[in-house]
Amino acid sequence: MAILTYLIPVSLFLGGMGLAAFFWAMKTKQFDDPEGDANRILTKEWDDRPKP
Repeated sequence: MAILTYLIPVSLFLGGMGLAAFFWAMKTKQFDDPEGDANRILTKEWDDRPKP
């Protein structure tokens, strides 16, 4: 049971770091991609076939 005195603060710290990283990513607009892969797959510009 004494190990919980170490594990609980460590898990709260790691969870806080993950939450801080998420909010940083939202603040710096890491997730903003209005055109995105959903539209990119439909265009002819991005042809992955090998060149002859």
